Amino acid sequence: MIDFRSDTVTTPTPAMREAIAQAEVGDDVFGDDPTVKKLEARTAELLGKEAAVYTPSGTMANQMAVRTHTNHGDEIIIEATAHVYLYESGATAALSGAICRTVQGKRGIFTAKQVEAVLRPKNEHYATARLICLENTHNQGGGRVWPIERMAEIAALARQRDLRIHLDGARLWNASAASGIPEHEYAAHFDSVSVCFSKGLGAPVGSALVGSQSFIEEARRFRKQFGGSMRQSGIIAAGALYALKHHRKRLTEDHANARLLAEGLAAIDGIELDPDTIETNIVRFATAMPASELVEKAQAVGVGILAIGPNGIRAVTNLHVSADDVRKALEIIRKVTEQN
Repeated sequence: MIDFRSDTVTTPTPAMREAIAQAEVGDDVFGDDPTVKKLEARTAELLGKEAAVYTPSGTMANQMAVRTHTNHGDEIIIEATAHVYLYESGATAALSGAICRTVQGKRGIFTAKQVEAVLRPKNEHYATARLICLENTHNQGGGRVWPIERMAEIAALARQRDLRIHLDGARLWNASAASGIPEHEYAAHFDSVSVCFSKGLGAPVGSALVGSQSFIEEARRFRKQFGGSMRQSGIIAAGALYALKHHRKRLTEDHANARLLAEGLAAIDGIELDPDTIETNIVRFATAMPASELVEKAQAVGVGILAIGPNGIRAVTNLHVSADDVRKALEIIRKVTEQN
C-alpha cells in the first residue's frame, strides 16, 4: 500500500535497523545508557538548550512540559485546534490539573494581540495564566509553518507578563527544512520544546523534551511519575539518533512530494484544495464523496488516506513515499472518484 495516513507509519530502513542492532545499551533510569545520553545531548545541541530528556511519545513530552511549568488550577493559553488541547486525551486536566483557554488562530497561527486579549488581570477569582503553548508545524493547520517573527512577538509578551512558553515541535524538523531557519533559532523563543523522532524522521519510537538543566531535572521526575522512564532504551534511541543524523535533510523531498500530490488532487473533479496552502508534508482536502467512502475505496486498491471529517481527508507524505508513488496514487484516486 502507498500509505499517506501519517508520517508515523514508516518502518526502520535497513541502515537504521543495523544501527539499532549495534546499539550500546545500559539502564537509562540509572543514567547508564550511552546511546540515550548521546541522543539527548545531540538533541539539546541542535535546539540550543542546556539539556534534553528522551520520552516514549510526543504526548508524554508535551505533558511533562505542562506539568513542570504549571500548578494545579493554572491556565494554559493555547490555539483552539492544537494537538496538546485536542488530541492528548484531556491530559492537561487529568495529569496537571490545568485548564486551557483557547484562542482561534488562522490555520493554527495566532497573534500576540489575541493572547493579550484573553489574559485576565491578577485576581483571586480567576485562574492564574501560567503557560502559552504553540505548535510548529501546526497539524490541524495542514502543516503550516509559524512565522518566526510572530513567535518572537508572543514570546516577548510572555516575558513581559511573567508567563512560560512551550513549543510542541513534533514536526519542528519539517518547519526548519521548509523555512531554512535552524531549529535552534525557533527554540530560542521558548522555555521548553518537544520534538518527535518517529514522524518525519522515520524512527520507530520516541520524542524528546528540551529546556534548561533545572527544568529537565524536574521534568525527569514527572517522566517517572507518568510511567515513561525506560531501562535499556538505547535500542530504540539508536533509531532516533540515526534518523537525526541522516533523515533531516531529506525532509524537503517529502515537502516536494506533498506539493506534487496537492497539485494533482486539485485537478481531480470532486476534490477541493488550494495547492498554495501546502508548506510541508501535510495535505488536507475536501471531497464531494463522503470521506469514509473515499478512504475505504482507495484502501481497497492500495492507497491509504485518513478521513478527518464527513468530507475532509488528510494525506501525509513520508519517508516511504516517492514521487512515483504519488503519481500512482493520484491515478488511483482519480479512478475511484470517477466511479462514484
